[in-house]
Amino acid sequence: MELPDKIRRRLDDFSRNVLFDESWTQSPTKGTDTFSTHEKRVLSSLQLQMSLYFNMWFFPWWWICETVMLHLKYPALTDYYKFILVTILIMMTLIEASRLFLGYAGNLQEKVPELAGFWLLSILLQFPLILFQLFNEAILIQPLERGVHIVLAIFILTQVLSGFVALRDMVRCTQSQFHLQQFEF
Repeated sequence: MELPDKIRRRLDDFSRNVLFDESWTQSPTKGTDTFSTHEKRVLSSLQLQMSLYFNMWFFPWWWICETVMLHLKYPALTDYYKFILVTILIMMTLIEASRLFLGYAGNLQEKVPELAGFWLLSILLQFPLILFQLFNEAILIQPLERGVHIVLAIFILTQVLSGFVALRDMVRCTQSQFHLQQFEF
């Protein structure tokens, strides 16, 4: 049993204007009864993208500063801190490269899995590692190191917060698209 056209149009207008906050438009296609099509909304986060962009240019400078400072203070460190700091430098380099790639892909291409991977790498691995290097006085933190660690920590914190908002918005949009596909004939 099919609804009359007048009722169908009113339901379509109601769902478009009230439920979906005018993100749906009425554009009838030729020769069909379909009245609702989804406008492509941009879900990428400008704040996240700007932070990723500046982080991409800052990270090589951070790496150079960290390597030089590690080389200078290496003889004064204990053996286990030598091992820990070299391991952290290698881990942070690999994590940061993959984290920035996933952030770019997830944000610009609006892909939820990549953005979720970026967010998890940021909050579970990169942020604790930079906080360890920023607040552990036993590793003989130099003023240059403290400065670059603070800047990188601010980048990561900004990306965690804006990444969470972007991820939440993308998941909500994907969820609503999935639910709407259930009603399409």
